[in-house]
Amino acid sequence: MIRPILPGDADAIAALIRLAFAAIPVPLDPAPSAVQETPGSIRAHLSTGGGAMADGPAGCILWSERDGGLYIGRLCVHPAHQGKSLAGLLVGAAEHEARRRGLPRLHLGVRLALPGNRRLFARLGFTETWLHTHDGYAGPTWTEAERWLTAPPTETGTPPG
Repeated sequence: MIRPILPGDADAIAALIRLAFAAIPVPLDPAPSAVQETPGSIRAHLSTGGGAMADGPAGCILWSERDGGLYIGRLCVHPAHQGKSLAGLLVGAAEHEARRRGLPRLHLGVRLALPGNRRLFARLGFTETWLHTHDGYAGPTWTEAERWLTAPPTETGTPPG
């Protein structure tokens, strides 16, 4: 069952995020900030954003309104529950929230070093849009991806942010 994350879930959600991101099978440079999540940082996020979780918690997703859409962050599934379509269900909860708020798109960032994650988001209807570079790095390290819930604008421009 997918339900909203409540402040009382912060301990379990922080532990899940740290576990899931620590289990990434390739070394990430720079190291993901997700491994530093705490119950306090989750509660702080919930005070301005939101999220959903699968019971257990077997998975979670955090979101916030940003750059004219609903930004998805910290999508993770417990390693024991991967491959069971939970990521798609959690993104579905984010889509429901974006539509409830009248937002036209979902967007997120994903590391270039994680081709499996990039394929997952492509299967879920996301299109990679802009390459970005972490501070202090010479070349791109992550990409932004988006999924429009309404017709996208037709003009081109500069990346958001």
